[in-house]
Amino acid sequence: MTLPPSHASQFTAACPRATPSAPDAVPDGGGIRIVFADADLIVVDKPAGMPSVPARTPLDPPCVASHLRAAFGDLEAVHRLDRDTSGLLVLARTSQARAALGRAFEARMVQKRYEAIVHGRPVHAEGIVHLPLASDPQRPPRSRVDPILGRPATTRWRLLTPAAAAERGWSRLELEPVTGRSHQLRVHLAWLGMPIVGDRLYCQVHAAANEPLANRLGLHATWLVFPHPVDGRLVEVRSQSPGWFAEWDR
Repeated sequence: MTLPPSHASQFTAACPRATPSAPDAVPDGGGIRIVFADADLIVVDKPAGMPSVPARTPLDPPCVASHLRAAFGDLEAVHRLDRDTSGLLVLARTSQARAALGRAFEARMVQKRYEAIVHGRPVHAEGIVHLPLASDPQRPPRSRVDPILGRPATTRWRLLTPAAAAERGWSRLELEPVTGRSHQLRVHLAWLGMPIVGDRLYCQVHAAANEPLANRLGLHATWLVFPHPVDGRLVEVRSQSPGWFAEWDR
């Protein structure tokens, strides 16, 4: 089962949508593209390899907010994308917006979709995974399926790869994380036997050196709908998967 467009329409019909700003790039912003911006928040298209939150050690690269400080002042990421995941990231410009958006994410009022390139091909066209997740103290920063200590985690997925490509060794999936656990999509897909291409933590299958994603994590955040922190109007933003995703559809 996956989230059909009709379901999304029911969600977004509750109140008018905000109008996204024209996509733009930030000078000296590390390749960050602005998808939406107003006085309370911005949504960016984060490049792979850039942390969503401030660095833990001096050896870590600068986070998204650091790159944007000169243009937008102090910002705080409302949620996280793994460093190697690209795509849509929401940042708050005020403490009030940060609190309101945090409540929206906790209450599951935010809808998210991703696209992934995975090894293998599912038997069915869509499905849903219910597997509790916990941090793996033996192998940080990994997470693991843990039916005893794990927190509930649910992922919906849908096959996007054309049926004619069944003989290939990989597939493109649309993913909807119903919950937001650390590394949820990566762990769930690995458990299904379809690890994300380029996943150095959970994938034991390595892409050939000449394949498009040999050194990249094939995961991109493509779609977000969330209530605006001030007036509740729904903000819908989209990001196309990177151009190199298309190389795997040939």
